[in-house]
Amino acid sequence: MTVLTREEVGAFASAGYVIRRRRLFDDRQLDELEDIFATLRTTRRGKLGDEFDTPHFDEPRLFAFLLSDEVLDLVQGLLGPDLILWSSHFISKDPHVGRATPWHEDSAYWKGRLDRYDKLVTVWLAVDRSDQDNGCMQVIPGSHRWGGFSEYRPVDRRRHTFGTEIVDLDVELAAPLELERGQCSLHDGRIVHGASANLSDRRRLGYTMRYLAADVRLQPEANRGHRIWLARGRNVAGNRCENA
Repeated sequence: MTVLTREEVGAFASAGYVIRRRRLFDDRQLDELEDIFATLRTTRRGKLGDEFDTPHFDEPRLFAFLLSDEVLDLVQGLLGPDLILWSSHFISKDPHVGRATPWHEDSAYWKGRLDRYDKLVTVWLAVDRSDQDNGCMQVIPGSHRWGGFSEYRPVDRRRHTFGTEIVDLDVELAAPLELERGQCSLHDGRIVHGASANLSDRRRLGYTMRYLAADVRLQPEANRGHRIWLARGRNVAGNRCENA
């Protein structure tokens, strides 16, 4: 089992994130993820590399990763045995043109869709090496404990992956999450994070896999068209789930 250590669970509770240096998947599996992404880029022409949200809605091969024991064992260590697959996202920052990711909390973009936001974990898998040169994710340690939602301001969508960014943020506190191919980080859905644009000669491809504790209740009116899956255990809150 790919379980988190007691120290890693404690670090996640304190800082809101943890880095796993042990590879999550092998080269063959990572090559398959790259192939899936390449196929999606062909079928979803016109989309930028960072715009491939919920690709598992159209590509069933991704469930081999999303519902794998390698991933769910890690998430269970943070959320418990009853897990919902909430979402996933390919984020590719192409060389020289990959846009910056504004400073944000994932929870702010899902405001009103869930009844709570303290039981949401994202697994960020590095399909390519991710470092400061090609725009790795950076986090503000401990910001998941600030409470509530931050204040946002508009930013230029041509240069950023989202249209808003947190104001009055001390980015000197940021910690870069540099990952080798196959490594992953896990972060709390409330932590403040962002990333620089990719100005390097190397692509930065990541695949995010997002999970909820199954006692979190979705607000049906705010989630029309969104699909979730029971990933492990019991559907505690009775949310409407798909079958994988």
